[in-house]
Amino acid sequence: MSIRHGLLALLERGQMYGYQLRAAFEESTGSTWPLNIGQVYTTLARLERDGLVRPLPENESGQRPYEITDAGRADLTLWFATPISRADRPRDELSIKLALALTTPGVDVRAVVQTQRSATMRALQEFTRLKYASDKPEDLPWRLVLDAMIFQAEAEVRWLDHCETSLVRHRPAPVRPTTAHPEAVDRAGDEARR
Repeated sequence: MSIRHGLLALLERGQMYGYQLRAAFEESTGSTWPLNIGQVYTTLARLERDGLVRPLPENESGQRPYEITDAGRADLTLWFATPISRADRPRDELSIKLALALTTPGVDVRAVVQTQRSATMRALQEFTRLKYASDKPEDLPWRLVLDAMIFQAEAEVRWLDHCETSLVRHRPAPVRPTTAHPEAVDRAGDEARR
């Protein structure tokens, strides 16, 4: 999710200033994506530049609230109507880590898989505990975020099981020596002939 659209969605509820937006964002996502206040104000500046929000006069406390513009509403509506593409998501660090572990000498790939599985299982247990800690209607957004995290953790555990099974069947190719510079090969051959 982009911070940009998250802030637009919050401003659709009504006018807010930076700290209110940060608190509402974290409350809406169950603090699964903590926001730095600097990110909030940087994003608000870009949204203002792009005509998607407008600042209002400072209130008595010196805070400057923002409100969404019609262009901001149109952008938000388009975002809600557009599916998220797999290509738009960040790289999967775990799959890259395991791919590199397989090709890096001296790395115990099974230990990497086991360590990750243990951490994912602990996270899964914590997410499940949190999910059942509250069943108030106003907690539905948080429970949906938790459900997504639970499903992702379960999928990760299944994928790690698959990786472990694949490792059992894996026969690594012999490591080929790197090709030396031709002059070094000629000198080695000359020394061997002497």
